Amino acid sequence: MNVAGLELGPFAARCVLLSCAATGEAFVVDPGFEPEAVVAAVRDRALRPAALVLTHAHIDHAWGTAALKAAFPQARVLLHEDDLPLYGNLAGQSRLFGLSAPATVPHDGILRDGETLAFGRERVLVRHCPGHSPGHVVLIGETAPEPLAVVGDVLFAGSIGRTDLWGGSLPRLLRSIREVLYRLPDATRVIPGHGPETTIGAEKEGNPFATPSAASTPGENPGPPDRVG
Repeated sequence: MNVAGLELGPFAARCVLLSCAATGEAFVVDPGFEPEAVVAAVRDRALRPAALVLTHAHIDHAWGTAALKAAFPQARVLLHEDDLPLYGNLAGQSRLFGLSAPATVPHDGILRDGETLAFGRERVLVRHCPGHSPGHVVLIGETAPEPLAVVGDVLFAGSIGRTDLWGGSLPRLLRSIREVLYRLPDATRVIPGHGPETTIGAEKEGNPFATPSAASTPGENPGPPDRVG
């Protein structure tokens, strides 16, 4: 499984290209801002996107979905059903930050907790990890040569996703981290939606907001306030 990341837009959100070296089939994960750069990266690598997968539907992770769908019509737009209200309000989200509204496109399918998605000879496991948004998912590489998790905005190096946006919940976020991510091997490579990569072991040992036994108070928001999603 080949992995490439592009940090794009005013919030430096990471779009991730997961691809099969044998077939060229790929998933484009979180096509946010600067969709033309994502299209160029896909074509430069001669990839064939099978799906546009949204870890969640905040604008910095979904703004460019329609543009990618126009460039690669065969790619299915996939997200969790609990984030459909966010996906249906990309224009409203954009207005909150003084940004232009994106073109929109209907979703093609729903992601479900525990299902396996395939592209070429590669597979990823979908896990529902709510808290940052109601329908946030993470993708766990089942065929990657090393343990791998694309975690969107659930967990960062030394921090966690904010929970003060619509549908956010600190207790649910910490539960997602403890019960899903922290059960992965310590060596698991963590590819977050913003900032540097990390590992599960490093976060279990040193993340002050998400220790393995972290308690939570409803309404708290210890995540970085300057991140949109």
